[in-house]
Amino acid sequence: MADYYDALETRDPERRQSELIEAVAAQVRHAIKHAPACTEMLTGVDPRDITSPDAIAALPVTRKSDLARRQKAAPPFGGLTAHDLTAPATGHIKYLFASPGPIYELATHRENYWRFARALFAAGFRRGDVAHNAFSYHLTPAGAMGDSGCHALGCAVIPAGVGQTDQQVATLQDLKPNAYIGTPSFLKILLERADQLGADVSALRKAAVSGEALPPAIRRTLSARGIATLQSYATADLGLIAYESIADDGLIIDEEVYLEIVRPGGGQPVADGEVGEVVVTTLNPDYPLLRFATGDLSAIRSGLSACGRTNRRIKGWMGRADQTAKVRGMFIHPAQIEQVLQRHDEVTRARLVIDWVDESDRMTLKCESLSTDPALPSAIATSIRDLCKVRGEVQLLAPGSLPKDGIVIEDAREYE
Repeated sequence: MADYYDALETRDPERRQSELIEAVAAQVRHAIKHAPACTEMLTGVDPRDITSPDAIAALPVTRKSDLARRQKAAPPFGGLTAHDLTAPATGHIKYLFASPGPIYELATHRENYWRFARALFAAGFRRGDVAHNAFSYHLTPAGAMGDSGCHALGCAVIPAGVGQTDQQVATLQDLKPNAYIGTPSFLKILLERADQLGADVSALRKAAVSGEALPPAIRRTLSARGIATLQSYATADLGLIAYESIADDGLIIDEEVYLEIVRPGGGQPVADGEVGEVVVTTLNPDYPLLRFATGDLSAIRSGLSACGRTNRRIKGWMGRADQTAKVRGMFIHPAQIEQVLQRHDEVTRARLVIDWVDESDRMTLKCESLSTDPALPSAIATSIRDLCKVRGEVQLLAPGSLPKDGIVIEDAREYE
């Protein structure tokens, strides 16, 4: 088993399908009993009837908007967790997170809570490695995800977070970690800054990246520097969903989720190979999200991975089913753009354009306004940073300049 995290990864596909269906039925039974919102949503559902993919597909879909609505009505988690946080502390909860929206997430003391160790293992992380974790530790769970996976494998962690580039480069040179966790664009920034400073960061030999697309050009750049780079797909709500084991060979679905590709905005599964929305049922008993719609588009890739893992693969991230976009690891929602506009009456209409410049994301809010105040763009940029948690440029336009096509967020990124 030295090549695999556990025996689940090489199960017979038919056995896996049968065991996953049984696990979903057990999770539904558990959720009905312990999570009040699930008790309500699943009224009339008998877990004993969940014996096929069709039966799972008949269950209701939960969306991000449902989370926000339920959490507002019944704080903090809308009755979707299996622990009552409104009661006196039970000691189950380890972390409480606040993601943009706001949407609140939790983590319990369960080891490898987000199951990230499986992706790290596939990326070559092993006991004794030292990992430089450049995911954010601020309110959102990305940094803690990386930590939990490393600790499950026996890796030491440098909790670097984001920013302070020069200090991070000095740390890479002095502590000589051999592994990196974070976004690929920030790793590129660190390496380029190390070159400028004449710092030796050659100890880095492997990278597990996520939070944004991994363009082929960046993968080639990292490979040329001797850094083997594999990507994974995870969300704050669900944890790990899928991961690479071989570069550019599709993402293998995690063993502890049930994944469907459905018609965007609906719940009916599409045929293998057809692009649709990723819907995931997590088997985490602490936070039993059932048929959670991620808003991401993907498709099932035919065949099995050459690495010997037998689970199905998806083709990776293929866009958003809505206008939400991920920029530098953070989701940007149309509602956040509306919040920015509410701060600035001088702006009548706006469109956020995201493109790919010099191998990094660039975000520009194009605003229609009659104002000639030279301080307005800077003020709007501050609002973007406050509300979206990432920096963006601002461009003022004359009224009537933007298309009237209903688009609030335009993802114009093209990767080479």
